[in-house]
Amino acid sequence: MKAVLPGQPEASLQAVSTGYWDKKRIIVYITGNALAILSDPQTILQTIYDDDERPLEAVSFDESSGKIATCTDATVRVYRPLSHGDDGGSLKWVLQTSFEVDPGPTPLTLSWGSSEELLIGRSSLWLYDTTTTPATCHWQQGLASPAKAANLSYDSSYIASVGYHDRLVKVWRRLNFGSEEVHFDFGYLPHPKAVTSMQWRKPSYVGQTIENVLYTFCADNVMRVWTGADGSSCQSLRQWGKLDLAAAIRNEHETRKHYLRWAFILSQRDLANAAERAVQEGDVEAKEDVALQYLLSIANRDTEICVVFDGHGSMSSWALENISSKSRGAENVDNVAYVKSKDFDFLGDSTEDHHVEILSYCNKNAGNLNVLFHHFDGKVEVYQSNIADFLDPTAHPKNRLVPCATWSGHSASIKKIVRNFSGRAIVSRTEKGESIVWRHTPGPLRTRLLRHNVIPETRHIHRICLIRGGRFVVFLHHDSISVWDCTSYTHTLLAERKFDVPGKPLCILVLPRERANDDSVAHLATVTSEQQGIVWELHLPLKNGDADKLHTNGVEPCLREFCTFKLDDAGDLAYVLPVDPAGSSPVISSSLDVFARDVAISYTHSGRVEFWTARVSRERNQVEWLSTSLMETGVSEPTLVSGSTMKKAALVNGDRSELTIWDIRGARLEYKQDFENNNTVQDLDWTSTPDSQSILAVGFPYRIILLSQMRFDYLNKGPAWAPIREISIRDFTPHPIGDSTWLSDGNLVIGAGNQLFLYDRTFGTTDRLISHARVPHRKDGTRDLFDIIQRLNGPLPVFHPQFLSQYILAGKHTLVKHILLALNHTLKYHVEGDVIDDYLGLDLTEFYISKVASMSTHGNGSSYLVTQTSFDDNDEAFTENIAMNICEKLQQITIPQLSGHEQIQLLDIVECLGVVEKQRRSMDENGSRFMLFFRQHALRKRRTNEIHMSWREINWAYHSTSQDILTDFVSRQYHGTLLWENARESGMFMWLTDEAAVKAQFEIVARNEYTKSEMKNPVDCSLFYLALKKKTVLQGLWRMASWNKEQGATQRLLANNFDDPKWKTTALKNAYALLSKRRFEYAAAFFLLANHLQDAVNVCLNQIKDLQLAIAITRVYEGDSGPILRKLLENEVLAVAAQEGNRWLASWAFWMLKRRDMAVRALITPVYTLLESPVSSSNLEAKLFLTDDPALVVLYSQLRQKTLQTLRGASKVMPRTEWEFVLHNARLYDRMGCDLLGLDLVRNWEFLRQPPSTEPSFGGDIDPRKLLRRRSSLVVQDMPMSPLVLGEMKTGTGSHGVKPPPSVFEEPDANSLLDSFGF
Repeated sequence: MKAVLPGQPEASLQAVSTGYWDKKRIIVYITGNALAILSDPQTILQTIYDDDERPLEAVSFDESSGKIATCTDATVRVYRPLSHGDDGGSLKWVLQTSFEVDPGPTPLTLSWGSSEELLIGRSSLWLYDTTTTPATCHWQQGLASPAKAANLSYDSSYIASVGYHDRLVKVWRRLNFGSEEVHFDFGYLPHPKAVTSMQWRKPSYVGQTIENVLYTFCADNVMRVWTGADGSSCQSLRQWGKLDLAAAIRNEHETRKHYLRWAFILSQRDLANAAERAVQEGDVEAKEDVALQYLLSIANRDTEICVVFDGHGSMSSWALENISSKSRGAENVDNVAYVKSKDFDFLGDSTEDHHVEILSYCNKNAGNLNVLFHHFDGKVEVYQSNIADFLDPTAHPKNRLVPCATWSGHSASIKKIVRNFSGRAIVSRTEKGESIVWRHTPGPLRTRLLRHNVIPETRHIHRICLIRGGRFVVFLHHDSISVWDCTSYTHTLLAERKFDVPGKPLCILVLPRERANDDSVAHLATVTSEQQGIVWELHLPLKNGDADKLHTNGVEPCLREFCTFKLDDAGDLAYVLPVDPAGSSPVISSSLDVFARDVAISYTHSGRVEFWTARVSRERNQVEWLSTSLMETGVSEPTLVSGSTMKKAALVNGDRSELTIWDIRGARLEYKQDFENNNTVQDLDWTSTPDSQSILAVGFPYRIILLSQMRFDYLNKGPAWAPIREISIRDFTPHPIGDSTWLSDGNLVIGAGNQLFLYDRTFGTTDRLISHARVPHRKDGTRDLFDIIQRLNGPLPVFHPQFLSQYILAGKHTLVKHILLALNHTLKYHVEGDVIDDYLGLDLTEFYISKVASMSTHGNGSSYLVTQTSFDDNDEAFTENIAMNICEKLQQITIPQLSGHEQIQLLDIVECLGVVEKQRRSMDENGSRFMLFFRQHALRKRRTNEIHMSWREINWAYHSTSQDILTDFVSRQYHGTLLWENARESGMFMWLTDEAAVKAQFEIVARNEYTKSEMKNPVDCSLFYLALKKKTVLQGLWRMASWNKEQGATQRLLANNFDDPKWKTTALKNAYALLSKRRFEYAAAFFLLANHLQDAVNVCLNQIKDLQLAIAITRVYEGDSGPILRKLLENEVLAVAAQEGNRWLASWAFWMLKRRDMAVRALITPVYTLLESPVSSSNLEAKLFLTDDPALVVLYSQLRQKTLQTLRGASKVMPRTEWEFVLHNARLYDRMGCDLLGLDLVRNWEFLRQPPSTEPSFGGDIDPRKLLRRRSSLVVQDMPMSPLVLGEMKTGTGSHGVKPPPSVFEEPDANSLLDSFGF
């Protein structure tokens, strides 16, 4: 925590108390009905809120026991310390006892004595013993007039009491100790005028026996010192000496009545401690330090110092030496110093005289002198001082008082905090309507919140906004708007206006200025629940040097209604809010477009979120509104919404337990978290780092969690947001958080109860943090929030596993090898402590400019083939050996840019690349992609819970021309025993295109399933052999299963002919019987025996829940063009794809259905838009960011030019859609940290040519080959011939017909043809 504002101190004489107990400094003060307990100016130990709503009147701290006494007008409460804090727990106080006293019109006074005795004074004096619970009253004595002060001496032997405007101090002398009855006698100390305050001399340590000395301060500006009298005199105390405070400071221009003086006694204990500290701090030349020598000469004698201020910069200090009943004070009062310094001008230039109480203390071991000025206008100022400088009599300019902190806050619970746009000013308001404007000054040393104004607004405040750096505050009431001028410390009501508009006003918005340099005119708007709105024009009294402006302000009303408007398309508005500023500072532009700064975010009851911008036109007297982006989130009746200028929105659902974060521009869900019902979300606030990474503060009743955006990670499916810091206030206050908001520069202010807590960006490493972020510490062991977020976002180093994986997916193998060669070179010569360059010294242009121009026109639509670049060492090639070398080095060297998990992943990738490199010559691009990710999947299987390869990898293998190598590779990976679970994991029966290969592999699976157990159970493989229609093989296996008790019956059943309807029925009966016994796989086998493929498929889908198994047995049983496979793909697979938003799955399914044009379109447009009966996409999962994947753009560019059908599909994609798709993917690359890939994509993407609209072509349709920008001889013809084309061919008139295929030659499948050419 950076700073705390512990609440507004009460304006009472006993509001602050301090003491030194258990080697700790304790400062207690009262604020409203709460106690704030601090240990130093910046550290709050505890806040105690009372259930009693009455404000507290006095507080007193007991140095001997650590107890705190506090009181309201009639109840006294005593709190005792709970633990000493040595057991690791922090020091806390709990209520020990409370008791009632007679109420009265004046406040109570409290004072501790020795052995835990507490004196309470008002109309009577009560002396209580608090060692027992409940406390017992020893002595009570009525007083003639209520006491203003009643002080018990430190050894409990004297009581001094004085009434209001009383010139006689009553001194009670205690006659007996220890017995039940306590007796006092009393005498008077006469003064010429009313006594204002008095205090007993402090002992040097608790329990020291010293002579009692009383200091009294009187309205005649004289301090008198009273000591014990000689035994013979009947008077209990006599005057030892006096000091004329008015004469101590002489100001020429002061008139007599202005002789206001403030004085405090610097006790001998504090003087000795502070002097000791000054000597320690003094340097080697201390002997020459005159001020220090002077100080020591005073401190070594038995001296107390009286310090006198006039409040306007003068200070005079006087030594009172050797005070005792034996000496006289006349010759023992010496002036120590008389100096003027602006440090002592604690009244400032305020005109009204408010009272100031002054306390001083000095800690035992680390003691500079601390001085507390308690201003009765609601603050305590804490100053520190080196005592030698403080008392230095010479006029050297020194920091005599250094400000440490200002304690202030509210006197009631904070309900709302509103910031201005820059975050340099906030206004906080309580439930009772007290509003305070605070100025925030972030600095390198201290970040402070300074109270600027307290605005006394009694009416209900509906909304607040601050304009012009917090110099003006606008309140929106139910039917009026008021503007307060807070430029100076005195506030004035600038203007007020009633309004009448249908609906409930939802917000107050500050509209962008019309001219950037004109800040004297502001426009404010409100929008109601009925989409109606009003705009006001406000002329501010700012001195811009334009005199004419000020004249017109005199004539015009400064607040006028400017115009009204209606947001027609806004829908059924639930809320409209100003947008939280985040990202780079906005540029005021005169154009109204989607790039203009957002002003407001609206949301409807159904969950539609919309961002709005506005433009004011004073010529036309109107305001134009534009919706910059909107999205149907599907979160109905949200209770909280917050949006940032980065187009991010956070929503909380109806019961305040589930948080979702949306990117409205990209229309995607980025984060979803259910916090259960015991954690209700109360508050959402956005900010961002200087390089535009978003941070969201999520507020709960007692803690705030900071969520940071993370890089997208499509390979590990990592989260896009993560909690990086948790701030809990339970240690400081039991009061729940009222509100919180971000200030500038990553500072967060939290309002809880009367208090404000200011947190800055740095925090200790003990905080619960992201586990996998290897984040640098600072020297002092703290971390910086912005550093961490920068680490979790932004561009990745080129050797990062995610970067390499994306480059492999993009087909840039040469470049990947080049990066690994560079990494090998770097690690080979790496010495511990060397910095590893993020780009390994490579030239960045290599990443997005291809060296050979002709290659950049290659079909992958980008520079996916980069020529071999030379490496400075020597042109070595990347081989398996080099991969091994890198892996060895990675096990020894810690790479600072990677976390431990990422380094293991890098090791995996390098190892896989080495393995794949061996096969590279005989394998196409897609095959090597699959092989690489399959190998990685096998290595990662132990660390993740993924059941099978993702559909992305299945697509690569499906479009590969080297499937035989892949099959062999997968089989070897499972040591030659491919079981069904392995086949499902690799997706083999999804990506094999050759029907013969499908059957061959399926038979291998059947065989392995049979032999997998010791028993060799035919039941395990029945489904597989019956799908292959190999009943005879199964019969043979049953013959050998003599151990199985079902053997006889099964053999007899299988011997029958199942084309016979009778036996079909028997097989079905068996199937249903097995279903009832939950033997699902065996039941599916019997459905196949009865030739009921559809039923077997349904069992796989509904009971076994294995989509791959359903597809595999269908492909094996009826081939790739059967009706049940078509039905399965259309009704099940595409429905799942639409529901999950899985474009990889949809593209695969369309290609299987021979709808290659749709397969291309499915990669670029949401799946549900392509289906005849669109599935509703209300499912949140379908909007999740993981449904996007920049590798889609790679497959799209590859497939669209493969065949005429895919070209036709691509031609149906609107150029605008394709353009947005490419930009969207570039943004995804950016969010993933692969900025160079994004740059490469937008730089080298090739759009299809748009055909001229006039040109006729065959079949009345466009010839898709015309869309290509290169020779089209390699495009496979897979479109049905139209009769017109054939006629043209026969007559030879077709100007651009295709040659008819030869009669014998069958057109090869598209998949098996073109990858050998590298397409």
